[in-house]
Amino acid sequence: MSGRPTITDLAKAAGVSVATVDRVLNGRHRVREETARRVYDAAQAIGYHAVGLLRQRVFEDLPQYRLGFVLQKPNQSFYQILTKEIENAALSAPGVRVIPQIEYNMSSTPTALTEKLRAVAARNQAVALVCPDHPAVTATVEELRGKGIPVFSLLSDFAVGVREGYVGLNNRTVGRTAAWMIATAARKPGKVATFIGSHRFHGHELREIGFRSYFRENAPDFEVLDTLVNLDTAEITHEATVNLLQRHPDLIGFYVCGGGMEGAISALREEKMAGKLLVVVNELTPDSRSALAENLVTMAVSTPVVHMARELVAQMVSAVDRGTGGMPGQTFLPFDIFTPENI
Repeated sequence: MSGRPTITDLAKAAGVSVATVDRVLNGRHRVREETARRVYDAAQAIGYHAVGLLRQRVFEDLPQYRLGFVLQKPNQSFYQILTKEIENAALSAPGVRVIPQIEYNMSSTPTALTEKLRAVAARNQAVALVCPDHPAVTATVEELRGKGIPVFSLLSDFAVGVREGYVGLNNRTVGRTAAWMIATAARKPGKVATFIGSHRFHGHELREIGFRSYFRENAPDFEVLDTLVNLDTAEITHEATVNLLQRHPDLIGFYVCGGGMEGAISALREEKMAGKLLVVVNELTPDSRSALAENLVTMAVSTPVVHMARELVAQMVSAVDRGTGGMPGQTFLPFDIFTPENI
């Protein structure tokens, strides 16, 4: 396609007739929502000049929902991917017009977390966030619940019994799966270690518990070392990994339960440890994919981000419609496993 895309180009890209595109653009006759959305998506993809008008036509008659999302670390690949998929899920939610507001926690102090939660809740009908489990957060969630604003925990649970719902992985099972991989692949028992971002992150704690419980039950000859706290940062994880290797030259593997895996990967690469340790990390990102290819990482446990974003948006819309007060629930999503052989 050369030059400015025409209505014919748009019809071809959307797989519909020119007349159908004209009906969507001018609103002369009703077009099925699915077809109208397909035309809109195609217009975005090819850079059609009237994409703004199309958006107005497609969504103008739909009920509107303002949903807030508070994520972590905007510079990390995983959260960049999650941001994009939340936007996509909001745009493709059937029968509704979802306006997402996505912000980030730049501080994990209780005061900063509660201020951010209140600020986002003031502008939206429901909120989902990733944050540590802290009594101050629980109190704020309960306060918002009293005002009719449902709050969802994402990836790592918090305010259990007060928040509207949790959407993410069964983190205890994730930890046990990481332990299973290391115990099964190891040639002989030895020392293993874990990194967590914070003891306040419920998801990290459950992964650590699952990791330790697997070894305790099924591989007691292994020695699980004291857990290392890396604050989910690459710099701290890099230094801690180098120190770990120096203190325990007989180490056979470790699991990064939370963020910061980039630092572990860079340390392993720097120390030329390819193929020498059994290492498990979370999420398939450009860094972990490269590490798997180089045999620096043995396995990556990955969240199905597309599925999670769609499920979360659907639950938030439903909660707005029915109001708070239902039984708080948990939605555990199946996770993906990647190894050097299936990336």
